[in-house]
Amino acid sequence: MAQMNMKEAIRDALRVELKRDPNVLLFGEDVGHVGGVFRATEGLQKEFGEERVFDTPLAESAIGGLAVGLGVQGFRPVAEIQFVGFIFEALDQMAIQASRMRYRSGGRYNSPIVFRTPFGGGVKAAELHTDSLEGLLAQTPGIKVVVPSNPYDAKGLMIAAIRDNDPVFFMEHLNLYHAFRAEVPEDDYTVELGKANVVREGSDVTIITYGMMVHTSVKAADELEKTKGIKVEIIDLRTVSPIDIDTIVASIQKTNRAIVVQEAQKSSGVAAEVIAQINEKAILHLEAPVLRVAGPDTVYPFAQIEDTWLPTPTRIIDAVNKVLEF
Repeated sequence: MAQMNMKEAIRDALRVELKRDPNVLLFGEDVGHVGGVFRATEGLQKEFGEERVFDTPLAESAIGGLAVGLGVQGFRPVAEIQFVGFIFEALDQMAIQASRMRYRSGGRYNSPIVFRTPFGGGVKAAELHTDSLEGLLAQTPGIKVVVPSNPYDAKGLMIAAIRDNDPVFFMEHLNLYHAFRAEVPEDDYTVELGKANVVREGSDVTIITYGMMVHTSVKAADELEKTKGIKVEIIDLRTVSPIDIDTIVASIQKTNRAIVVQEAQKSSGVAAEVIAQINEKAILHLEAPVLRVAGPDTVYPFAQIEDTWLPTPTRIIDAVNKVLEF
């Protein structure tokens, strides 16, 4: 089995699908000869040609519109938005056109589109490059929102996303592109969209999280077990819309306590939705309120102070102690 980092795993998934299905097309700003701003598509234009892997003008609204049009015509576009802060130019195509196509056409057309974009902080990038906007898209009916946390999941989720008949917003955390290598099958496989993963089993408290915060939460859990013998169960959502509430409820029935960790600002995001669904379906199993560990409700800060803005293992440990002492 090959060792890949997350960027290489995503590229491998794209290669698998380009080989398998002639209707798969890759495009975006500099994805062709250059291979994308992070080289995630490096070599694919040379391997599959300029008609299937190609550059677009510096115009996100045009990228979104092209994806919608190609999707209606039977292609499976994979459109890259170079940084998440640039999606606002394409929101009409994503949230108004692609997401409603199947409903609006009475099932005659659909939008089998993957919108890829890097996001997330901790790499000292410039403004608009590091926001966490998954909550914005997760509130849009008709769009699935995927956030992988490791190379294996990234490849399997990407292949599943390309094969999905509805639009998928695929968010790749900047800090995870080169963070570590892991075993990734070189063969074709999928990871089910909408299915969470229990990455660490425990009995005292459940942490529900996704993306980079899975790794921050694991560090906190290691410290809690080492210093206090507290056993933390960690759930990686993988897909933040739809949320796999069944896996969350099953865990809370065991631990009776939970916190939700997200990098995005605290209010009105994925964590808020997770807590609302826990209240609807598992409140009688709780022995303490569910807490959130998140970024503060400010704009994402300049690089000089982002380390004090992002959730840390210490803040997660404090939240776990609070729910255990309630």
